[in-house]
Amino acid sequence: MFIKVIKALVASFLCISCGAYFNQPVTVSKAVLGEGTQNTKVLKNLPEPENKIVVGVYNFRDQTGQYKMMENGSSFSTAITQGSTTILLKALEDSKWFTAIERENLNNLLNERNIIRSTRQEYRKKTNPDEPELDPLLYAGVLLEGGIISYDSNILTGGFGARYFGIGGSTKYRQDRITIYLRAISTSSGEILKTIYVSKTILFQALDASFFRYVKFKRLLEVETGITKKEPIQMAITEAIEKAVEALVIEGLKDGLWNSKGSKEDVDNLISNYDYEKDEAENRRIYGRINKDKRTKNVIELSAGGTLFDGDYAKPKLEMMPVKVGYKRYINSYFNLGVNYAKFNLANKEFHDYRTTYGFMSFELKAELNLLPYDNLSPYIFAGGGLNASNYFKEIAPKTEYGVGLEYLMSDKIGVKIYVGHNFVFSDNLDGIESGKRDDFFWRFGLGINYYIPSSGKNKKRGMLSRKEQKLKRKL
Repeated sequence: MFIKVIKALVASFLCISCGAYFNQPVTVSKAVLGEGTQNTKVLKNLPEPENKIVVGVYNFRDQTGQYKMMENGSSFSTAITQGSTTILLKALEDSKWFTAIERENLNNLLNERNIIRSTRQEYRKKTNPDEPELDPLLYAGVLLEGGIISYDSNILTGGFGARYFGIGGSTKYRQDRITIYLRAISTSSGEILKTIYVSKTILFQALDASFFRYVKFKRLLEVETGITKKEPIQMAITEAIEKAVEALVIEGLKDGLWNSKGSKEDVDNLISNYDYEKDEAENRRIYGRINKDKRTKNVIELSAGGTLFDGDYAKPKLEMMPVKVGYKRYINSYFNLGVNYAKFNLANKEFHDYRTTYGFMSFELKAELNLLPYDNLSPYIFAGGGLNASNYFKEIAPKTEYGVGLEYLMSDKIGVKIYVGHNFVFSDNLDGIESGKRDDFFWRFGLGINYYIPSSGKNKKRGMLSRKEQKLKRKL
């Protein structure tokens, strides 16, 4: 059975990159037009400008100075393309918002114009004395500066593998990151109009599977297969630059630096989508985690589970807990206070069975610390105290509780949780007898649901999205 599981695991590894695995290159391919990125289509579908902006790009260069990493050191080849100026000019052309003028190799352009001018002056009288002079060069109203300012290798690495009886497989991954800055400068005043910051991760993946076994005496069968896939760095840089150009256009629309021919509704939707994305970016931490509260302040809890008693009898019995309800309120993103009511039974396999005699109730005040409040999956710890009472309040005793749990947010309103808590009762008479020096205690565990009451108006907790914002998020 376990071998079947391993085989299925190996097969799943290969299926992760089956598109590349089952389309391996076996013949020489012909030249093709360059591929677009995920952002190329977005850039080309921007609303048309009212007037194109004449821009000049002298040098949008690699400012990292990094060389390619090798297993035994580094090579003299740069880690990043040195042609990022050309990539930026292509993105400006695709956006249809800018008229880019040649500035990277301006000397070549001026030399060629001088050759044309001198040639015309020399032969104009003989051939065409009415031939017009050269048109004047365009000058830029806006200069675009900046560059690739960082290339971080191995910001995240990991993998997984398994092997059993000579059958196994493994997967590894590595993530790099590039960062670019693009700024627009007014040539009339030298003022920096806008600065755009964009980052892009680059993924490397390796998958392999192997089979190693003696099929007969002195007959060894060994099979290996695998594939390595790497996101092209040039494509990552292209996507980042295209995103920067898109952001520059929208930022200029917001601030009135330029206008669009498109309808007001289209422009407003474009700006709204961008504002939402920018808000997400401002709250995003490294590795793509969003630094935004996902939980509202007011929460209703409902759970059920079981209890395991540890009293003066030797054989405790697992007993189901019918219900536990509560309310809690977040003081800040990490910390909340709450009250709980629980109805439960305690039982023992020997002499007493509290299911048929009487059960218990507890009234608790607790504090809870959420360790990862900005993630959907978050562990938490809790502690508190209260009163433990037998049914009909025949006996009341103070108690304390502490424990751990794990919650997963299924939606903005619903969270599913599991937990286990240790309850210490300041009484040795919980099971009806007093024996020894140690007080009675019990374990309580359960599975439950947290319902997050939606906030509204000024009290809306930051990070909880409206329906309109959720719609925009789906579009993105």
